[in-house]
Amino acid sequence: MPAEATSSTGNAGIEAREAALDVFRTVVRRRQPLDIALSTERRFGELPTRDRAFARRLVTITLRRLGQLDAVLAQLLDRPLPAKAALVQDLLRLGAAQLLFADVPSHAAVDTAVEIARRRNASPFAKLVNAVLRRISREGAALVEDDDAPHLNTPAWLWQSWEQAYGAETARSIAAAHLRDPPLDLIVKKPAEMPHWARETGSVELAVGSLRRAAGGLVSDIPGFSEGAWWVQDAAAALPVRLFGDVHGRRVADLAAAPGGKTAQLAAAGAEVTAVDISAKRLRLVAENLARLGLAAEMIAVDASKWDTQERFDAVLLDAPCTATGTIRRHPDVAWLKTKADVSRLVSRQDRLLDAAFRLTRPGGLLVYACCSLQAEEGPDRISAFLERNGDVERVPVSAEEVAGLSELLTSEGDLRTLPCHLETEGGLDGFYAARLRRRAD
Repeated sequence: MPAEATSSTGNAGIEAREAALDVFRTVVRRRQPLDIALSTERRFGELPTRDRAFARRLVTITLRRLGQLDAVLAQLLDRPLPAKAALVQDLLRLGAAQLLFADVPSHAAVDTAVEIARRRNASPFAKLVNAVLRRISREGAALVEDDDAPHLNTPAWLWQSWEQAYGAETARSIAAAHLRDPPLDLIVKKPAEMPHWARETGSVELAVGSLRRAAGGLVSDIPGFSEGAWWVQDAAAALPVRLFGDVHGRRVADLAAAPGGKTAQLAAAGAEVTAVDISAKRLRLVAENLARLGLAAEMIAVDASKWDTQERFDAVLLDAPCTATGTIRRHPDVAWLKTKADVSRLVSRQDRLLDAAFRLTRPGGLLVYACCSLQAEEGPDRISAFLERNGDVERVPVSAEEVAGLSELLTSEGDLRTLPCHLETEGGLDGFYAARLRRRAD
């Protein structure tokens, strides 16, 4: 069984696990994104740093392996738990995750789960929790050894959509990649300093222009953070900006700019950047990160689809709001929170934003549309529809040379398409789509 977490013991271990239960339930029962749950759950916020890391890790593992965990529990329960026992079901899920997929002593996982059941007014189920988890501790390996883990841990609608878009073999590779821990990618502000910061941060240089190191610990403790030498950004997420080429001295609009990695890229490359986002709060975080990096950009809090400005830009980047299914390896909650209905809902917003981005692009200027979704409806289908309704724009295919010779990152139309199973031996990539367009000159 894979070791995916370190244990936390003693009284603090109970508190950490109870906090993990609260966070997990906020995600799966209240359907809140994991990042929001982590920032709002009181018990989690009050934990010491070490226990907070453990609790977060436990929730991540449980979400990543949720399909397998439910399949195991279904084998061991004589009948489904009643609706009023939803807390018990979630407690069993976290307990099973510790026993099956984390380096946690069996007694710690079982005993703390039983104690939490008693604390949370679920004492009538304490014996059941004890019996089920003790059986898992004895038979765990045998219970999961024949599992089709990629399939079990992927909602059916996602699996089917990926098979349709990429074929059965690639769909399975995508789902398998989601079960592996992602590394931490860094973008160095000054490319000439990459070798230096690779040594200082214990990273390796990727061909696509990022640094990569093992995840773990506090980001703020990594050398170079306080100096503003780099920022965290998945290697795939950094590629769309590079499709503009040299942006030094050019006026560039970054639409839907938060959390700001692409704004930082553009500013570091010498562009005059206007960062636009519907959320003033999220823009303040972008500004704080730029200040740490010693970079600057104009900030405008507005819905970009309704932005009333006469300005036209040399280049426009639209990183469109999407289902974010390309980020499941980093955000496993996405798999369980997003639905086919979300895709349909977002498509119309993506079209409105794309039309707005086109209006903001000067004749002869470049427009890059990007999204961190694996869903064809949110990527190539949006570009096809846009080209059909606009005769004054042309696709500018991306060459393999622009992506370090990695032709597998390109579609037959010349768009960028990264998948979680790409660069597998180096740790994979987030799923990203980007198309480069040029507005025809008047």
